[in-house]
Amino acid sequence: MSYWLMKSEPDECSVDDALAAPRATVPWTGVRNYQVRNFMRDAMRVGDGVLFYHSSCAEPGIAGIARVASAARPDPTQFDPRSPYHDPAAKPQAPRWLLVDVQVLRKVPLITLPVLRANPELADLLVLRKGNRLSITPVEPRHWDAILKMAGG
Repeated sequence: MSYWLMKSEPDECSVDDALAAPRATVPWTGVRNYQVRNFMRDAMRVGDGVLFYHSSCAEPGIAGIARVASAARPDPTQFDPRSPYHDPAAKPQAPRWLLVDVQVLRKVPLITLPVLRANPELADLLVLRKGNRLSITPVEPRHWDAILKMAGG
């Protein structure tokens, strides 16, 4: 089993939005970074743990515990000219961008960046590294365990 931190802007899809979706599951659309796409394609598996992270908001932080709920598949937004994620170079017979479904298991009290930074066990958590802008990053099992403790179990 692997673990991931997945960033979502709450204006686009918050943990509450995901919980309100059928089976508390949402497609993780809009990824337009090759390294992140490759994580989804090559490394993510159904059942992997996910830290659902609110980003680009007043108070960023971990807002929920989730799991990967599907294998990677083509992201349909790449083909939709009305989508902000449209990619005119992507073709249905040769998709460039993928998504996975994410199922939220539970909402947690927001674990903010200052709280994460204050925990010495998380000193090398990728999301805390200066300049890290990836929307999906791997999480070490020891970091996962420490964050679950912070989230109340």
